[in-house]
Amino acid sequence: MIRKIIHIDEEKCNGCGLCAEACHEGAIDIVDGKAKLMREHFCDGLGDCLPNCPTGAITFEEREAPAYDEAAVKAAQVKKAEEKKMEHIHEGGCPGSRMMQFKTEQEDREEQAANVSRVSRLGQWPCQIKLLPAEAPFYDGARLLIAADCTAYAYANMHEDFMKGKITLIGCPKLDAVDYTEKLTDIIRNNDIKSVTIVRMEVPCCGGLQRAAENALRNSGKFIPWQVVTISRDGRILD
Repeated sequence: MIRKIIHIDEEKCNGCGLCAEACHEGAIDIVDGKAKLMREHFCDGLGDCLPNCPTGAITFEEREAPAYDEAAVKAAQVKKAEEKKMEHIHEGGCPGSRMMQFKTEQEDREEQAANVSRVSRLGQWPCQIKLLPAEAPFYDGARLLIAADCTAYAYANMHEDFMKGKITLIGCPKLDAVDYTEKLTDIIRNNDIKSVTIVRMEVPCCGGLQRAAENALRNSGKFIPWQVVTISRDGRILD
């Protein structure tokens, strides 16, 4: 059908995105730094985007275009609102607490095929950083594993690949609301620590645990081999 619809002059467009924000129907996207009318059937032809364009790149034209689909627009708006609600369901909309669901294609087939019995590799108690003493016999000659709480749940083989043969210290600076630097410094400085492995999640809040461990190593005045391993939210080793 022939109807009025917007036209975007890409040469004039500076990619500011104001038109996309102004388009309540969601017809416009920013692609490769330019505004584009991606869904012609979402454009109602009323031009809410026109006065928001600082470069005058948007005008009206009459041409062949699909009819405005109000039902599709409303469905898209509902979906977008639900996605936004899920993103901010936790305080601050923190990426580290954003809801996600993972599909496990293999499920437990590999473990069932191996038919092996798992054993705990936890070498001491307590294991929470806040509860651990600064000095203890189990630190003598120890290889430390400083791990974020969530790593043991995200990474299936945590015990065998990381905890085995190590003294495990776990914590979450976001939930504990504390800087572990002082406690970790005391542990490393006052004991015969042979190495330190830091295992964290990919989420930003885990950076607090890594920084505390790195600062503790620096503050201890010792030269100890150390490494950082990052786990993805779906359980893969990223580095």
